[in-house]
Amino acid sequence: MSEKQTLHIALPGAAGKMGQMIASLVAEARDIDILAASEHPQSRAIGNTIGAATISADEKILGIGSGGVIIDFTRPEATMKHIEIAVASGTAMVVGTTGLSTEQEEQLEKAARQIPIVYCANTSVGVTLLGQIVEQVARQLDADWDIEIVETHHNQKVDAPSGTALALGKAAAKGRQIDLDTQKESGRDGITGARKSGAIGFAALRGGDVAGEHTVTFFGQQERIEITHRASSRIIFARGALTAARFATTQKPGLYSMDDVLGA
Repeated sequence: MSEKQTLHIALPGAAGKMGQMIASLVAEARDIDILAASEHPQSRAIGNTIGAATISADEKILGIGSGGVIIDFTRPEATMKHIEIAVASGTAMVVGTTGLSTEQEEQLEKAARQIPIVYCANTSVGVTLLGQIVEQVARQLDADWDIEIVETHHNQKVDAPSGTALALGKAAAKGRQIDLDTQKESGRDGITGARKSGAIGFAALRGGDVAGEHTVTFFGQQERIEITHRASSRIIFARGALTAARFATTQKPGLYSMDDVLGA
C-alpha cells in the first residue's frame, strides 16, 4: 500500500494490556504504524520503544494531526485530557474507555463537533452484533418478559456494571422504547421486594483473568431466551479498535459508534 493509505496511530496507555495488544497487531501489519505513544510519568515503560515510537510522559505528542487517530483505552480523567489534545491538533479518536460520567460524555459529544470520534464500550465485532440482536429481540417481546444482564470480567476491572453491559442495557431499552436510567436495577442486596415490572437488571461477576463474558436473558413464562458473547482474548478488542480507527480517519466530525463502523 502507498504511504497515503498507511494508518497512523497515537497510543496513550501504551504499556497497558490494551496498548500491548494493539502494538502486537501493528507489528504484524504493513499498513499501520504507531507515531506516538505515552504513559503516566511514573511508568517504568517511559523511554521504551513501541513500533516506531518512543513511549513518553508528554501527552501532547499524541496530537499527530489530520489523517492520524488516537486510540484511547485509558481511564476517564486521562481520556478527557486526550480529547483536548485531539481537538487542538485535529486528530481523530477512538475512545474505548469505560466508566465515563454523564458530564464527561457531554464533553466528548462537544468535541465530536470538531473531530470524528468513535465512542464504544466494546470494540468487538461480536458484541456489536449482540447489541443489535438484543435491541431486535426486546422490540419484539412485551414487558412481561423480564430482562437480566450478567457480565463477568477479570479481577482487576474497576467499574461495574461494565460499559458493555450498560450498552447492552441501552440496546434493550431502545428496543422497548423506555429509559434505561429509570428502569435499571443493579446491586440487589437484602430484602429488595419483588422485581419491578419492566426493569432491566444487571449483575457483575469478577474473577481470574476473564477477558469478558456477557449474557442477556429474556425470562418469559415457562421459557427463556439467552444470548451470550464470550471473549477468550482481549486481542478481539484491539482488532476492532484498529478497524474503528481506520473508519474514523475517513469521516467528517461527529460522534460514531461501532454500529456505524460495521455499517460502513
